[in-house]
Amino acid sequence: MISVIIPTFNRAALLGEAITSVLEQEYFGRPEPGRRFELLVVDDGSEDETREVVESFGGRAALISRPHRGVSAARNWGLRSARGEVIAFLDSDDLWIKEKIGVQMGYFKAFPEAKVCSTEEVWLRRGKHLNPHRKHQKPSGWIFDSVLSLCLLSLSSCLFRREVFEEVGTFDESLPVCEDYDFGIRLAHRYPVHLIPRPLVIKRGGHPDQLSHRYWGMDRFRVRALEKALGLDLTTEEERLVREELARKCRILSRGFSRRGNRAEADRYRALLLKSGGGRDVG
Repeated sequence: MISVIIPTFNRAALLGEAITSVLEQEYFGRPEPGRRFELLVVDDGSEDETREVVESFGGRAALISRPHRGVSAARNWGLRSARGEVIAFLDSDDLWIKEKIGVQMGYFKAFPEAKVCSTEEVWLRRGKHLNPHRKHQKPSGWIFDSVLSLCLLSLSSCLFRREVFEEVGTFDESLPVCEDYDFGIRLAHRYPVHLIPRPLVIKRGGHPDQLSHRYWGMDRFRVRALEKALGLDLTTEEERLVREELARKCRILSRGFSRRGNRAEADRYRALLLKSGGGRDVG
């Protein structure tokens, strides 16, 4: 069984299209035996018409309603409820192209040792195509060094074997944002991430409720994830890479807080910079 988990919060206007893109997957519509799936919509305390949207699909999507605790808690609750051996996530503002699951399941069949595979994406901002910058190009294989600078793991594009979460853990509910960055570091430390070079996901951005729009200084949360990463069983080279990135982000944050007149936070990141072995030059 494949379990598809859609966490959502007050996105009734977009949610129906996301659900439809799952139900219209070619793989789920084929008559071959064994192609069972479940679609779990985890409502993180929405106050809009989310329930009505899910119920309009007549039982083809299961609604799990929880008090508002953030996207990590919603994903984790979905994982606890899921029965599948294969796990997929879809953000409620994203869409799957109809071949997506079929292509990825074909990859898993061809390469049974693979634990996670991802795909390329189409990016839209306010309905217009957006060309990703070079820094957003997705790597493939052992990508630990690549995921430290920014989040290159798009959960909507990934397909996981369930044992991945038993090995690397679930999503950090203390992080209001960058929880995918934190998970991506732990994942890339443990497994290669196999990229299928086909755009099979549509990422829709630019709407005001995106989490990335709510918080200034996203590197604050990435720093917390990097500090956590130092507790992993890192090689000497991996630890060096983590400390270098931690120092780089602390420099950026210290300068940013200084410009904003927040000396206490600037000093805190200067102290963390020194602790990480990153030197004194913070500007």
